[in-house]
Amino acid sequence: MLQRTFSIIKPDAVSKNLTGAILSEIEKAGFRIVAIKKEFITKREAEGFYAVHCDKPFFNGLTDFMSSGPLYLMVLEKENAIADLRKLMGATNPANAEEGTIRKKFAASIQENAIHGSDGEETAAFEIGYWFAGYELL
Repeated sequence: MLQRTFSIIKPDAVSKNLTGAILSEIEKAGFRIVAIKKEFITKREAEGFYAVHCDKPFFNGLTDFMSSGPLYLMVLEKENAIADLRKLMGATNPANAEEGTIRKKFAASIQENAIHGSDGEETAAFEIGYWFAGYELL
């Protein structure tokens, strides 16, 4: 059964012109890109998106970073999409990521780690709905 997940190519990867390489990795792994758009999000939009982390010490830095430059918002689809994307991305800290993962190849640090992916079905539903209207998901 097909499953959808949400992903972001983060500002650090976009600024380093890694978008094409990351999209290539995603497509090689069998994902279909259902929707994609390049955005420059506001600090307030980032705060709403990451509201679950609002009490964490990294929240302000994270929302500053995510609103610091353009990024790509994506809805991806395949069987087992959520788990498969998490595996493809690699560990949050690129120093701990497995060889061949997106973060091992393209990320610089825990914060500048190139890509975001939903961690579960409920999270994916929220994240997709936060950035995409239903008519954009044809």
